[in-house]
Amino acid sequence: MNRYDLITGNGQILRILEIESDRILLIDCIKETMPVWVETSLLDEYQKCTADVLFEATNWQPISLDMLTAEQKQYMHERYTQIVSILPVLADRRARSKAIAASAADVGVTKTTIRHYLCRYLAYMDITALAPVEKQHRERALTPDEKNMRWALNQFFYSSQKQSLRTAYTMMLSEKYCDEMGVLTEKHPLFYQFRYFYRKTRKLQNYYISREGLTQYQRNKRPLLGDGVQEFASAVGTGMLDATVCDIYLVNDSGQLVGRPNLTVCIDAYSGLCCGYALTWEGGTYSLQELVQHVVTDKVTWCQRFGISIQQSEWPCDKLPGVLVTDMGKEYTSGIFEQIAELGVKIVNLPAYRPELKGVVEKFFDVIQNLYKKHLKGKGVIEPDYQERGVHDYRRDACLTIQDFETILLHCIIYYNSKRTLEQFPYTQEMLKQKILPHSNSIWNWGVTQIGANLIDVEPQVLKQIMLPRTLGKFSRHGLTVNKLRYHCEGYTEQYLKGGEVVVSYNPDDVSCVWVVDQGEYIEFDLIPSRYKGKTLTDVGEMQTAQHNLVRTVQTSQIQAEIDLARHIQTIVNRTAHSEATEIKNIRSTRKVEKQRRRNR
Repeated sequence: MNRYDLITGNGQILRILEIESDRILLIDCIKETMPVWVETSLLDEYQKCTADVLFEATNWQPISLDMLTAEQKQYMHERYTQIVSILPVLADRRARSKAIAASAADVGVTKTTIRHYLCRYLAYMDITALAPVEKQHRERALTPDEKNMRWALNQFFYSSQKQSLRTAYTMMLSEKYCDEMGVLTEKHPLFYQFRYFYRKTRKLQNYYISREGLTQYQRNKRPLLGDGVQEFASAVGTGMLDATVCDIYLVNDSGQLVGRPNLTVCIDAYSGLCCGYALTWEGGTYSLQELVQHVVTDKVTWCQRFGISIQQSEWPCDKLPGVLVTDMGKEYTSGIFEQIAELGVKIVNLPAYRPELKGVVEKFFDVIQNLYKKHLKGKGVIEPDYQERGVHDYRRDACLTIQDFETILLHCIIYYNSKRTLEQFPYTQEMLKQKILPHSNSIWNWGVTQIGANLIDVEPQVLKQIMLPRTLGKFSRHGLTVNKLRYHCEGYTEQYLKGGEVVVSYNPDDVSCVWVVDQGEYIEFDLIPSRYKGKTLTDVGEMQTAQHNLVRTVQTSQIQAEIDLARHIQTIVNRTAHSEATEIKNIRSTRKVEKQRRRNR
């Protein structure tokens, strides 16, 4: 026999703790009593056994540390610490008793508790045996009244109708605790019981989603555990697109009220830089075409058109972001905007009604409008109360044209890009070492030199052609027919003779030419009818419609003229035929008379 071996006999399972010449220190592993010295001769009938026999007898199995909770590990180590000073003096009964008493006094527990921990550990020689057993809480079955309360809460309280707790309680009594005559029964839960059950079972996530909707919960209530926009865009090159109606009324050059312009922008998610904008009266696809053109435009030259002088570093963006993030607006999901993917741009459509997912754009609109509104009060700027009854009509204050407002807007954007301080930007150690200023343009200029920057260099003309609408053109002997107009190009004789359809890109604002899209190449075709050159597609349609209507107005008179012509011809034909018949009749009559005379002779 060796130290710590397990032996069994006489219905016992014993563990050997110490061995001397004529005696052995043992502990009863089943009863978990304190160790005792036993003479060696008394153990002749005992046999050595394995730990599995002990586990089967006590219904205990060793537990992996990974399976224990943090709380169980804490208690396990605390209990082992309480008995670790007793283990060296285990064989000496007096010393062991003193160590147990000292440990109990030190931690403030009874000596019986310390003995229990000690025997538990010695029986299995495994520290996990000291871990407390996790109690399994079984959910109590709901009573009939609690089931009715849960039904009433789900039916009336957790709903979009937003009923009060008192109303839900009343509806429960009406549905579940009234007889056929509608009289309340004697045994029914009190409102205080109903309220207690609600508070005990309430979950705030369920409360917000059921009463206010999933969209409202995600926007205003959900836990904000992300790392901000930088978690979505870790480098320069992720542009977020959005549009808004400006809070100002504008007039035309004649001083007549026009309305409120639309502002469409592209903001880099990483640096917050405004990559480009489009200020238009119309939104939709037209504003997107203007926006992407402005993104790749040289901003120094653009600002000079408005009398503003800037440095290239103040507004350094002249390339297209490799990723464009939009919402589910129809202009962003249209085929025209998705054609930009031909340049290798990735388009990401965010869920609808989730403005917080593109917070940098919403922040841009908020900052820009606050910049100019405080200086343009009384100039057509809209105040928050403009929809209330009886307030001032801000349209009467309008005095700025869209050119004036765009100049003001440019100054605001330049300030936003190069002067606004980004206090919460997540600076890296390298950025701090290089002392990158907390401005969008400085962060952009640094970011474009780092690995991961995703920008696409594209010519404005190529981008313009890609963003044009497309349709099918048809080859024939008369040329290439597109939108009921004929076009031609040298070297396409075979196509004119063979016929067939081809994808064509066209400019609705100028029908002078179209471009055949062939494997990414744009081949220009010139307009054949010279009278339509330089005109818009709408103007051409109006001209063709006017010509068609003009032709239709004379069609009736033409038909009447054809009928009159037919009558005249028929009259003449009938008259000639009658004369010929009369003459023939006279000739026949004369011949008959002469023949009769001959007979009479």
